[in-house]
Amino acid sequence: MADAKQATHDDIAVFWVRRDSECDGCDRELEGGSFLRLEEGKAYCLACADLEHLWFLPRGDAALTRRAKKHSQLSAVVLQWSRSRKRYERQGLLVEEAALAQAEEECLADADLREARRERSAEQRVRWDEGLVERFAAAIRGRLPSCPEDDALRIARRACERSSGRVGRTAAGKSLSDDAIDLAVRAHVRHQLTPYDTYLMRGWDRDEARRQVRATVDEVMEGWSTPTP
Repeated sequence: MADAKQATHDDIAVFWVRRDSECDGCDRELEGGSFLRLEEGKAYCLACADLEHLWFLPRGDAALTRRAKKHSQLSAVVLQWSRSRKRYERQGLLVEEAALAQAEEECLADADLREARRERSAEQRVRWDEGLVERFAAAIRGRLPSCPEDDALRIARRACERSSGRVGRTAAGKSLSDDAIDLAVRAHVRHQLTPYDTYLMRGWDRDEARRQVRATVDEVMEGWSTPTP
């Protein structure tokens, strides 16, 4: 992996694998085309690496990439092995959804980018199993009645994206188990409502960063579990 480390410098590196794989963290089978994060010789899915909330931005538009990375508190470089060149090459970035949206807004004067945005939205709709998304969101609201509807839908769409390896695509997720719901919601709260991502970018150990924000996550989960008067 020396070439990969050299290519990313201080960036977090994620590998786009072609073959079916298995996560060393949760033992989940991952389809070919999934992303993996390598840590101390072990391969982790994005959920176990706490990167599951990030969106993939393919390479090709330097301005959009630069702006998205600037606005994203947490980001990762996506690498894939080139069989012809015998080295890892950048395929794009994983960035926060809000950062990507802000970067796109800053570039909207470019008509070509507007078209690319429409194409990306269409592609994302194809990647979602809308029936599963609706059931997952409803299950979130059933278990956590005070969870805002917009948050429930965002959580469901991220969890249920096809070929993502996320919890919504597992057997537990498709059966809408309480554990799967809690995992997806806690991940959303941790990334969106706490400074967790900032800690990771500062180089904090993942377990240490989780301990730091656990009380806040527990507080939000408890508040969402209480029915609105």
